[in-house]
Amino acid sequence: MTAPSSNHSIILDPDQRVFPEFSLKRLLSTVFEPLQDCRICILTDFSDPANEMQDYAFLASPDRFPVQCMAHAFFFLGLRNGVMSELSMSGGDMFAFSATGGSNLDMEDSCFNSEGLELSLDRDIYPNYDIILCISDWSATAPLTAKCREFGFRGATLHGLNDIILQSGLAVDYLEVSQDTEKLRLALTGADEIEIDFTIDDGRILTIKLLLGGQEAQKSHGLCRGKTPDVANLPAGEVYFVPVGAEGQFPMRYEDGTVGILDVGDRNIISSTLHEGEQETIDAHNARLADDPMTGTLGELGFGTQVLPVSGADIQDEKILGTCHIATGRDDHLGGDIMPGMFKVHENSTHDDILFAPHKTPNIDISQVRMIRGAQQEVLIEHFKPGRYLIEALA
Repeated sequence: MTAPSSNHSIILDPDQRVFPEFSLKRLLSTVFEPLQDCRICILTDFSDPANEMQDYAFLASPDRFPVQCMAHAFFFLGLRNGVMSELSMSGGDMFAFSATGGSNLDMEDSCFNSEGLELSLDRDIYPNYDIILCISDWSATAPLTAKCREFGFRGATLHGLNDIILQSGLAVDYLEVSQDTEKLRLALTGADEIEIDFTIDDGRILTIKLLLGGQEAQKSHGLCRGKTPDVANLPAGEVYFVPVGAEGQFPMRYEDGTVGILDVGDRNIISSTLHEGEQETIDAHNARLADDPMTGTLGELGFGTQVLPVSGADIQDEKILGTCHIATGRDDHLGGDIMPGMFKVHENSTHDDILFAPHKTPNIDISQVRMIRGAQQEVLIEHFKPGRYLIEALA
């Protein structure tokens, strides 16, 4: 079978890209082939799963539970109203678990069905379904990756689902996404170092050097095919590394808009200094770093590979070509060495992406990203635009 050709070397503006209408059948059959005789289910999260899941009570509050309502409308009903039978699948059940409150925190074992019956994820769900879709508020990629290796299922995590994601990042052809992501993975694999220059609004340039040790680049490309247990993160389209070292400085925009300058040494964020905003926010971060230093360990460096519209949710926006992200915390699901048990308390064992993109960090510019691989040096990104090296790699 001939792989589809890429659009990326021709169309780099998402406003000019035409996306097909979302099709659950196409998405499942592309991502998970083969599907025949597979049992499938949907997981979602609530702070009070027993009550919100019983008789689908959450459907009465779409403003409070937009992700869960979309999971029901487009995935649960989509499966039940023909897609499941067309793909020769069974199951189609929906279960709710307790929201973890943090990105990639391990999940409690209890879950609930629509009749209010309490079940066990380990006993009743993981062993009894071949494909598990987790459509939730909080990312569950790390814990489900560990569970799929234990129980043998395949799955996908789609946290933060919204209309834009449904009509763009989940409507694309994942054979094409996989092909393009592999092209960029080959362009970056074996890198010794990545250097990122950030220009902040006072004109200062901050540089962080991430040491990669010539490692094989990895990819999140959306395909979870065959019988090998695996969990895809959708929307997909990312090349990533697990840093072995890091040094320098980089800026970070906190949730309240405060911007701090982070000092990094020996792969760890050492401290944060206020650039603008609230000193209390900086003090809280520094106290957390002092109390549990593992929260500042850099666990991932990722680059987006797709041409997509901004969705307002990092799960899609970090996959946009020209953006990059640095993550702190656990990276065991990426093949790294930072495990949940290494943190002082369970609540700290998150994997948190720090995304750099024009809409996310308007007062922080990525002036340049450089790859060093032996004697080779290439410019990857300038001002959130892919460099010629990446564009040529996609051709």
